[in-house]
This record gives sequence, C-alpha cells and structure tokens, in this order.
Amino acid sequence: MSQTPIALYKLIILYMLNKAAFPLTSAQISSFILEKEYTNFLTLQQTVSELKEDSLIMARSVGNRTLLTLTDEGSRTLSFFQNSISDAIKEEIGDFFKENGTEMKNESSVLTDYYKSTTGEYEARLIAREKNINLVDITLSVPTEESAAAICDNWQRKNQAIYQFLVEQLF
Repeated sequence: MSQTPIALYKLIILYMLNKAAFPLTSAQISSFILEKEYTNFLTLQQTVSELKEDSLIMARSVGNRTLLTLTDEGSRTLSFFQNSISDAIKEEIGDFFKENGTEMKNESSVLTDYYKSTTGEYEARLIAREKNINLVDITLSVPTEESAAAICDNWQRKNQAIYQFLVEQLF
C-alpha cells in the first residue's frame, strides 16, 4: 500500500498515543517526530490539526500544555492501518518511551499554571493527576508573579512529597 507522508505522520501520532498509558503533550510528540527528522514543525502542526478535525484525537489545554488523547475512532483507525508503520519506526517509538516514559508521564500528570486574578493577586494552580483523575487540585493566591512562578516550579519537583504529606495529615 502506497501512503502519503502526512498519512504516515498521522499513524505515528496515533500509534504513540495508543502506546502511552497516559495523555501525551503536543511537545512530547513533537520532540520525537522532530528529533527523528520525520517532518518539520509546520507540517506536524497541520497533521495534529487534521487528526483533531477528523475526531481521531482529542486535545485538552491544561495550564500551559496541550494534552492529546486517542479517541475510540482513532483507535479503530489505527487498528486498520497499524501494519503500515514500519517495524523500525515502531522500535524507535518503543525506545523513545523506554528512555523518556517516566519523565513524560510526570509531565502529563503534574500540571501547573499561574495567572493574575481580578483582585490583582496571582493565583498558582497546582494539579496532580493519575489516569485522568485529579488527585490534588490546589489554587494558591500569592502577591507577586515571581512567587506564583516559584510555587509552580516547586510543585513540579516536590508534588509527590506534598501529596504524601497531605494524605498523612488528612487521613
């Protein structure tokens, strides 16, 4: 079967989303595809947009990230055409997940954002997720943007310890 490069890029994205047990960020998918030099950034963005338009993937913005998930229709489509992806590409994807899987899961499950509220304070929103369920969703009001940014940075590094502390104190 002859296929267009765009069709292959779509299948690669569907395959990656299927292999992951968690949503992937646009940046994670871009990292793999651009690192392997399959295509350029603009073509990749067009491909993701077409997958969304065709309801093969869903995109959800959380904080400053876009999380992508495979829809049922995307899963069915992949099952029909999965054999069109070469074994070499599948192996590269497998290696990418082996090397980056834990970090990628953490990126998708630990989310932060901050913004200026209507009161003039800054609000830092901190989320820890597992299997699309919010384990923790905290919003802290702080006086400065620098404080909000620092809280978000610290949440990325210390979320597990903070979650454990909360569970120990509240149960």
